[in-house]
Amino acid sequence: MKLWGGRFQKNTNSLVEDFHSSIGFDQRLYLQDIRGSIAHAGMLGAEDIIEKDEAARIIEGLKAIAKDIAEGKVKFSLAAEDIHMNIETLLIERVGDVGKKLHTGRSRNDQVALDIRMYLKDEITNTQKLLLELLEVLVDTADKQAATIMPGFTHLQIAQPITLGHHLLAYAEMFKRDYQRLSDCYRRVDVMPLGAGALAGTTFPLNRDKVAAELGFSGVSENSMDSVSDRDFIIEFLAAASVIMMHLSRLCEEIILWASQEFAFVELDDAYSTGSSIMPQKKNPDVAELIRGKTGRVYGDLMTMLSVMKGLPLAYNKDMQEDKEALFDGIDTVQKCLLVFAPMLKTMKFNAEIMYANARKGFSNATDLADYLVKKGLGFRDAHHVVGHLVNYCIEQGKSLEQLKLQELREGLRVLEKIEVNGENGREKYIHEDVYDALKLDNVVARRATYGGTSPVRVKEAVKRAYDWIAGQKL
Repeated sequence: MKLWGGRFQKNTNSLVEDFHSSIGFDQRLYLQDIRGSIAHAGMLGAEDIIEKDEAARIIEGLKAIAKDIAEGKVKFSLAAEDIHMNIETLLIERVGDVGKKLHTGRSRNDQVALDIRMYLKDEITNTQKLLLELLEVLVDTADKQAATIMPGFTHLQIAQPITLGHHLLAYAEMFKRDYQRLSDCYRRVDVMPLGAGALAGTTFPLNRDKVAAELGFSGVSENSMDSVSDRDFIIEFLAAASVIMMHLSRLCEEIILWASQEFAFVELDDAYSTGSSIMPQKKNPDVAELIRGKTGRVYGDLMTMLSVMKGLPLAYNKDMQEDKEALFDGIDTVQKCLLVFAPMLKTMKFNAEIMYANARKGFSNATDLADYLVKKGLGFRDAHHVVGHLVNYCIEQGKSLEQLKLQELREGLRVLEKIEVNGENGREKYIHEDVYDALKLDNVVARRATYGGTSPVRVKEAVKRAYDWIAGQKL
């Protein structure tokens, strides 16, 4: 007979039993469920709601069940519906009628909410550990590549030269914020709902603070209906997980591009690449592509939860059983992606010469020529116009800006009628031999030394700050 079957005169239809059961996926909550039940039973005994020796027998039985589950000695029952009822059924079978007292002052509604919160707290911490491991790889690589020059892009067009270290540290900043988002989420998950009952609290004098302290919660929930009827903490986690996946996907997209023959910026390690079943020459970035694809999966988990919760009246509704599969899938997916991404990045080889050669293309030093003219006295818009004219000239001549002769550069000032050919305010005033130093790629990068800029000196400073930040999270 079902533990809740007293009111019923028929057995549950077998189709409904299969449809209704969640033991197939929520069995992963067994440890949290048993920990919560042990704390609840201990409190019931301490508050004289049940006898102390009864509480001790219940706790002993629960610990034995936990050991047997961990050793694979327990076969869960579909008829018992979920992990909570499975464990309670096993307990009653082992310790007798005293096991029926465990559920005193408790509903499955607050029990489920407790288990999910305990589970999610652990998994937030595990996800943050994986983020820190990825951050260490990013920062280590940025440190080694602090002076490696590569083209920076906007609109996927060569824009200005940057350092590879600076590029990688941009992602480090993104993943730092992801870590912080999880920390923010953790604070809202870290609230103990047990004692809310089905929705209205309970008539038993439960010591909720005692249970919260034993289970490591920072506080207890304020409203019994809210305690059992919302899953916004799951939605918040999946939103944070979706942002993590978005950042991973962006970096994967760049790695996929960089690994192509057209870019050839990087070579992926054989251990993190795959081949073709028909084309023997292929080396495919499948790991990066799969992470990029799995991003949509986590987005789907988030949309599942938003859709499940959007129209539910207070308090608990069976719709909310759908929370677990979406949450579990989101956790599993983001953690697996982080787990494989870090070593893939760590084993990549960077082709610095090719990166440098590409940084010299696309007139990436054009802004520096404009800045040079501004420092000589031109307004920036005039300087911009002159350099645009010179770029057109270079395209026609098949040259780069630094390949132009001094006279050719000065001829670019022709577009500004106000500038004389000769004399005190002539073209010679604005362009001198030092223009070639201004156009040299290494100097272009080195001069971008504002705080947060791409110069190797600033990158090294940023690397140190990043190491310090990572160390601070491990305290």
